[in-house]
Amino acid sequence: MSESTAAPDHTTGHAIDTAALQRWLSAHLPGFAGPLSVEKFPGGQSNPTYRLVTPARTYVMRTKPGPAAKLLPSAHAIEREFRVMQALAGTGVPVARMHVLCEDESVIGRAFYVMECVEGRVLWDQSLPGMTPQQRRAHYLEMNRVLATLHRVDVQAVGLADYGKAGNYFERQIARWSKQYVASITEPIPEMDALMAWLPAHLPPQARDESLVSIVHGDYRLDNLMFHPHEPRIVAVLDWELSTLGHPLADFSYHCMSWHIAPGAFRGIAGLDLAALGIPSEDEYIERYCEQTGFADPQALRRDWPFYLAYNAFRLAAILQGIAKRVELGIASSAQARQSAAGARPLAQLAWRFAQQAA
Repeated sequence: MSESTAAPDHTTGHAIDTAALQRWLSAHLPGFAGPLSVEKFPGGQSNPTYRLVTPARTYVMRTKPGPAAKLLPSAHAIEREFRVMQALAGTGVPVARMHVLCEDESVIGRAFYVMECVEGRVLWDQSLPGMTPQQRRAHYLEMNRVLATLHRVDVQAVGLADYGKAGNYFERQIARWSKQYVASITEPIPEMDALMAWLPAHLPPQARDESLVSIVHGDYRLDNLMFHPHEPRIVAVLDWELSTLGHPLADFSYHCMSWHIAPGAFRGIAGLDLAALGIPSEDEYIERYCEQTGFADPQALRRDWPFYLAYNAFRLAAILQGIAKRVELGIASSAQARQSAAGARPLAQLAWRFAQQAA
């Protein structure tokens, strides 16, 4: 393999120096032996992901965006992804095995880590077409089980007690996304103004419970999970870039937004005949989670549920409003960005409807 060999990275316009990567892995990854070829996975991950192929083994590499990308100081912290997955090994939470982390950006122009290549299925359509009702039910209950397992991990025991701030999680998140929204306004959304006042004033007692601190994934949804090739069993939870310490009910209620969003851009299941499909009702799903974690009484959680849904829809609306601002500024002009930006107002309106249900 020549010194000039490089793998194109069409996301950033920069190339991976395959020869340099091979030299580093030969020195730092036990059992590694070239020649090495690098293939970029398709998709819009903010941290580009690659398949590393050698004659004997296949690996997966995650990197920060290329040198041309302008990164926020706390964004794309792949060392946090590496740390949390390494800590979760052996806990019952299915994660890929971490091999090596390289924070020396002189090697390939960006920090990266290498992990095992887990074989399985990533499912994108939450209605799970092509499955029987029994298979759909089994896949949904497995999602519930794994999230409950994550939230029960003892953060002290796995060395993650300093993985994020503990306490006041909802207050801090509401303040953060309120600030994000205000900084990103393109056209006023009255419901967002109403929510910024309503949410801090209506925190349920359990949302204030500072003893409830878990590792939260931050984006736990069907297409961030890898299932066994043939079984309804999760073999790896993917994309940990938003993970931190936080309130488990924020993470769980975010996951449950699918029951309230229609199929389409956000891949929800609202309006589908769930009973016919074999997908558990939201009520059953909440009850299962409560049984497995012991964090809340199902009846009490259902009573406060509108708050949690309002909070999550508000958070999503603020995120989409940020995209809308970038579209206005001409730095996110793709059709997908414009479509996402258009979702801010409907989500804010949905969040306010949830808030009114709690009144």
